Amino acid sequence: MPILTLKTILKHQNPCRVIGSRFKTSSVQYVASRFRDPTFEKLMDKYKNLLKVIAIQDLILANPTHNPPSVSLDFLSRLSQKLHLNRGAASFLRKYPHIFHIFYDPNKFRTFCRLTDAAMRVSRQEAEAINASLDVVVDRLVRLLSMSTTKSLPLRAVFKVWRELGLPDDFEDSIISRNSHIFKLVDAHEPNTHILTLTDEMRDKSFVACVENWRVMECCRENCAVDRTEIRYSFKHSYPPGMRLVRDFKAKVKEWQRLPYVGPYEEMGEKKRSKAGIMGLEKRAVAIVHEFLSLTVERMVEVEKISHFRKSFAIDLNIRDLFLDHPGMFYLSTKGKRHTVFLREGYERGCLIDPNPVYNARRKLLDLVVLGRHAMLINNESRPVENCQTQKPCLQDEGRDESI
Repeated sequence: MPILTLKTILKHQNPCRVIGSRFKTSSVQYVASRFRDPTFEKLMDKYKNLLKVIAIQDLILANPTHNPPSVSLDFLSRLSQKLHLNRGAASFLRKYPHIFHIFYDPNKFRTFCRLTDAAMRVSRQEAEAINASLDVVVDRLVRLLSMSTTKSLPLRAVFKVWRELGLPDDFEDSIISRNSHIFKLVDAHEPNTHILTLTDEMRDKSFVACVENWRVMECCRENCAVDRTEIRYSFKHSYPPGMRLVRDFKAKVKEWQRLPYVGPYEEMGEKKRSKAGIMGLEKRAVAIVHEFLSLTVERMVEVEKISHFRKSFAIDLNIRDLFLDHPGMFYLSTKGKRHTVFLREGYERGCLIDPNPVYNARRKLLDLVVLGRHAMLINNESRPVENCQTQKPCLQDEGRDESI
């Protein structure tokens, strides 16, 4: 198997040309040498501040003692470093007056922050969308457990991706406890650790992977010239404009597409250490993470979060490198000091092709983030500060874009 240096890879400006080869490079160099997709990079430019907004929104909504819910600016300032608010909480909040409303409470002699009416409406819409799709949420969670070799997952791993799966914030009660015929919690060997598992009746339930729907549609298309045997083990691939694919790379992808593998819901059986066996295990790992992303609300997840499922899914490979090895299926972004992976086939021009109600509600919050300070004359409710005569010096407007 050829060993290629980073210099050779960067010279071709496309590390994917030599997919299937093992590079003599570090993971950091491999990430740095990937091909950038401007559409996903622009989307992540918006998302990196949205994630901060959501973190503050959750803190506000988790404080129901105030009516309406609010938190003090001092409290947020103490969390600035943890929330990655480089220029302080006040500066960040004032950049999004359509979402956050800063006001001074003369009774408590303190400055507080609450959500605007527009942001509260979006939050309620998301909660209503989640509650209206609880059956879908249960199915997602059952599928996730079914991909595990033991039909069980550490509860802390599920907590890592509760938002990505569209779970209610009280899913331990509203989903797990209320569906005791499907789920059960058992104590793990470690202290204060619980394992979420399927009941005995649900363990034998079979599922069809999401990729199978695409394969059926491809075969049923009018004037379809694809041989059914060719597409039997294939995945949808698409590449960003400007990405040059050489003949050798295309040949390797075509060979990989034909490679048989064990599906994400099938029993893996004994691991084979032959070359074909190792390639089959790698393709099974790709199928698992493809299915995982297909189950998420926004067809995206942080790599660090999905890595918590490696042991349960029996994936022995570096998941981040797995995404980089298959740029036609996944796109890895490093915006905001976090590695986020997108399922490429789920998006078109930066938007989800098949949106759902929860995604639509979250997209409205993203629209408010993108809006920034614009149209403030129209929306008087979203004035950044109330009681201007008592405004604190810390509420100065920096006028610069917030980035991690």
